[in-house]
Amino acid sequence: MSKKLFIKGTLLLTFAGLLSRLMGFFYRIFLSHTIGAHGLGIFQLILPLQILIMSICASGIQTAISRLTAAEKVSKNPSRHISDYFVVGTVFSVVFSLVFSWFLYSYADFWAVQILKESQTSSLIRILSLSIPLSTLHTCISSYYLGRKQAGFPAGVQLLEQLFRTGGCYILYLICASQGRNITPAIAVGGNLIGEIASSFISLFAVSMHFKVTHYNIRNIRRPLSVLRKLLHISVPLTMNKILLTLLGSIEVILIPARLQMSGLTPKDSLSVYGIFTGMALPLILFPATLTNSAAAMLIPSITQLQTLGYQKRIQYVIGKIFRYCLLLGGSCLVFFLFLGEFLGNFLFHSQTAGIYIHTMSYICPFLYLNTTLTSVLNGLGKSGICLLHSVISVCIRISFVLFAIPVLGIRGYLYGILCSELALSILHSLQILQNNYSNPRK
Repeated sequence: MSKKLFIKGTLLLTFAGLLSRLMGFFYRIFLSHTIGAHGLGIFQLILPLQILIMSICASGIQTAISRLTAAEKVSKNPSRHISDYFVVGTVFSVVFSLVFSWFLYSYADFWAVQILKESQTSSLIRILSLSIPLSTLHTCISSYYLGRKQAGFPAGVQLLEQLFRTGGCYILYLICASQGRNITPAIAVGGNLIGEIASSFISLFAVSMHFKVTHYNIRNIRRPLSVLRKLLHISVPLTMNKILLTLLGSIEVILIPARLQMSGLTPKDSLSVYGIFTGMALPLILFPATLTNSAAAMLIPSITQLQTLGYQKRIQYVIGKIFRYCLLLGGSCLVFFLFLGEFLGNFLFHSQTAGIYIHTMSYICPFLYLNTTLTSVLNGLGKSGICLLHSVISVCIRISFVLFAIPVLGIRGYLYGILCSELALSILHSLQILQNNYSNPRK
């Protein structure tokens, strides 16, 4: 039954992810034609801020909710109701996110001018800040359903969020065009906000109906502080890991336009190149990762349950299967993008530059897709500290290429850095998992 639930959940999330990414492609193509590569570059600059705040508010709690819910579900002697972890974790996380949302909104000018070095992002940051609590809410709710192995709900919410995001962006574009206003990256951030509002409302409605059917009463939670301590015991290390990686990634993002200028590009051209890479080429490379991302989302509760039951050999079997499938997918995508990358860039984005980037990045596919699932396996096994160490090494490799290779080779230097960092991460993760398997040969 567990295997069937895993496969069913993975397929549901994959189907939703494919449709969502398909809509995302049309969304990216639409943005590339309306706000241009320069506008895409500005829009992409603010996303690390959202990732950073979400890392602080939700990333650790989200995994803790999923893991504890999954463990409590298969426990022979459950210590409390399965929903207690979700309720306490979500309330804590949402309140936390409201504080950071206010901070981001109030100091938007500081973030724009002093950190991102681009004053045009100030208004975008204010709009973005409004979506933080909403995103935190529906992320926690989705994690609760994943912990229960009910992947249909997160899959549906993912689709609806993308649908409202894309539709909202298009409506904002029509409004601006009808009123003769300039089309700016604000329509993209506004579309994101609309998507978060819709998904949060649907998520809250669904979980309230779930509590009504199961006759769960929030007031019956026993010792909520004890529940919170258990959540924080798991989430704090994960959150610190994510914050550190996000900060390193943000440094990387901020440095790229500046280092591109050192290679001979103007400030506007450097943002355009960055926009083509992050807004056109990279999303296409990540499209097949929908399958590995879906498997990764289901792996954490599955591995946690198997570890709770002591089924070590079953864990080894699952890891072996996932490893082979990821390499097969990655190898197939490598060949596909290697031969058709330039054509896809011209056909989808009308950009020869995007095609060249897609062609060059094809070599990272096997390692990129594999790392997603291996990271989830290690987190499911409780090896979050090891994941942090490996990921920091990987990010530091990329930053070194940003500092030293981009001024000489341009954006190609960064592409080579991604390849080296993903290869290093795959080797480190694989060695750790092999070591764990040999040191735990029981059952």
